[in-house]
Amino acid sequence: MRIALIHALKHSIQPIESSFARLWPEARLMNLLDDSLSADVAHDGRLTDVMTERFLALGRYVVSTGADAILFTCSAFGPCIEAVARAHAPMPVLKPNEAMIEQAARSGRKVGLLSTFPPTLVSMPREFPTSVELVPKLAEGALAALDRGDRAEHDHLVVDASKDLRDCDVIALAQYSMAPAASAVEQAWGRPVLTTPDSAVLKLKELLG
Repeated sequence: MRIALIHALKHSIQPIESSFARLWPEARLMNLLDDSLSADVAHDGRLTDVMTERFLALGRYVVSTGADAILFTCSAFGPCIEAVARAHAPMPVLKPNEAMIEQAARSGRKVGLLSTFPPTLVSMPREFPTSVELVPKLAEGALAALDRGDRAEHDHLVVDASKDLRDCDVIALAQYSMAPAASAVEQAWGRPVLTTPDSAVLKLKELLG
């Protein structure tokens, strides 16, 4: 199976490739990066019709290459991804976080949602079922540290921010780039930690494998 991975942050590529290598190494991967997507939504503060058309264009391109499924890896673009899914149904087109949201909803009533990208905490909470008590938290400065190439500082800030979620049943890490910090968060507070790449790979494998 050929899986098209579409990224809005360069930091998402390594975590999702690592998850595929561990959980579904037989899949053939195609990476497409446009890091101006994240910069533009952060600048505009909202998703626009122009942004949706950009996503549709990316979807058309990867479908033309023979992709069997599309996985988007940046969590701030839910409505844009839904438009791609409608355009290419019944091909699997996954939001980066939908598999993790399903898993989190099954894992507990009170879910801590930890993000390093502020627009994610605007768009993503509405995707959780109303039965879930969601506790959102921003790890301030963590993404900037990663942009500087300082993974250690990023992970430290993620763990530090997660202390406010230690009373939750489960902690969900919203960004693919946060996945390498999962074990440190789990060790710090003894709470189950879910990552978007692992959940997404397992769902795609179930759908296609």
